[in-house]
Amino acid sequence: MSTFDFSAWIGRRQENQDRISFTLVKRIAATFSEAPPLPGEPLPPLWHWAFFQEPVAASELGPDGHPALGGFLPPAHNRNRMWAGSRIEFYQPLTVEADVTCVSTILNVEEKHGRTGSLLFVTVRHEYFQDGQRALLDEQDIVYREPTPPKLNSSDTVPEGQWHEQVEPSPTLLFRYSAVTFNGHRIHYDWPYVTETEGYPGLVVHGPLIATLNLRAFTRAHPTARLQRFTFRGLRPLISPQPFEVGGRLTGSDKAQLWAGNQHGTAQIAEVEFTEEETA
Repeated sequence: MSTFDFSAWIGRRQENQDRISFTLVKRIAATFSEAPPLPGEPLPPLWHWAFFQEPVAASELGPDGHPALGGFLPPAHNRNRMWAGSRIEFYQPLTVEADVTCVSTILNVEEKHGRTGSLLFVTVRHEYFQDGQRALLDEQDIVYREPTPPKLNSSDTVPEGQWHEQVEPSPTLLFRYSAVTFNGHRIHYDWPYVTETEGYPGLVVHGPLIATLNLRAFTRAHPTARLQRFTFRGLRPLISPQPFEVGGRLTGSDKAQLWAGNQHGTAQIAEVEFTEEETA
């Protein structure tokens, strides 16, 4: 059992500035086979994850492709990283070519011990400010686990939804999403590493990519919905190139349940809260 004191990291804060560059927006749109929003138009939901990625020299990366830990985030050597979920609140849309400030704060660091070994939970809050006003709040749960065989199946079957879309997560899609988000995690593009070192049967689909496609399916099915809050939680990995489905159902006039999965069970669950925009 680890006796490392992580309390010094709680409350750490950093501030970054970025421009919602139209050049990068075009690359994200091409990754999703969509037309890009033009300068001055709203950035689609969850595309903010492609921005505020501080470049790190190759010499400062860990063996998994992530930046070596111990700076802003606490050290978690010899553990595998997972983005377990997020809680996002939408106040106003980020706009293409706007200058935005992101303030990040570590809210909590907690080590737990279970049947699969030690787990380090890190909760980070990101607040995005545009024109001096808070536009977005994104609270993320990052988990570092000791190397153990990954859970590949779920006992929960994918429900029947009121809307759904099929996704084919090709290696090219995963590589391009890694590129536009400047994500060096090798489980998404390095076949020998992901299969031989981390024990997956193939390339792992990014959790935030699944969430982005899931929320996109909701907004396509409900084009007049104005997003208020979105939460998601990963249950198990999805592996490329196995197709999966994103979909959901309304649970009220302003709420919906979303999910992603395939024949091996549910992989991600989510909830969205929204209001209906008035139409002329």
